[in-house]
Amino acid sequence: MAGRIALVTGGASGIGRASCARLRKDGYRLAVLDLDGEAAASVAGADGLGLAADVGDEASVAAAVERVVAELGRIDLLFNNAGITGSPAATRCHETPVEEWDRVLATNLRGPFLLSHAVLPVMLRQGGGHVINLVSIAGMVASLGRCAYSASKGGALMLTKSIAADYAADGIRCNAVCPGWVHTPMTAWRLDDPELGPRATRTIPMGRVARPEEIAEAVAMLAAESLTYVTGLALVVDGGLTSTIVI
Repeated sequence: MAGRIALVTGGASGIGRASCARLRKDGYRLAVLDLDGEAAASVAGADGLGLAADVGDEASVAAAVERVVAELGRIDLLFNNAGITGSPAATRCHETPVEEWDRVLATNLRGPFLLSHAVLPVMLRQGGGHVINLVSIAGMVASLGRCAYSASKGGALMLTKSIAADYAADGIRCNAVCPGWVHTPMTAWRLDDPELGPRATRTIPMGRVARPEEIAEAVAMLAAESLTYVTGLALVVDGGLTSTIVI
């Protein structure tokens, strides 16, 4: 797999950073996009490319993808990882400010669309490729008090299936990874809280939250060349959380 290029958004921390490390083990060179361009460059390494980019901004995405293709030659894997949960104001529908709704949707749904919109023509010219979207179980079952987040992830799941159906004949696969609770810088405020952390853990049959490296393994598994007939899949990685009802 030497020479294959993986483009990872939000790759400077959390699941994105762990996935970059895992994909590198499988021989991918990395193009890493993040709001923090310096951190992205560090993760990408000397043989890769790290760029500052806002996934919700069309011009920023177009410029980044153009530079990746110009400098690295191709894009074999697009991992749309960048995402946000929203501020505490992004809660129930009628209580969520419109600007907060727009902010969450811009990153979590508009972002994967813009990246796919820019990268799919590259993959079509190459004769194939693979898009993986980081969705979340919140795209399958609603997260209480997180209207914008749940809606954005539900949309990202259907974007996954739409791309899978529309581009299968072109040799392009599209799949989703749907984690439950994962300990990352984005979730640490809750999971490290002495009251909120145990409350979340009690809902998980395995009795613990996931590590970013465990989600990265799911990404690498889907990216494997041996799974060439798998497309449109929503791979749930949640320690059994969505398999039961906690009473």
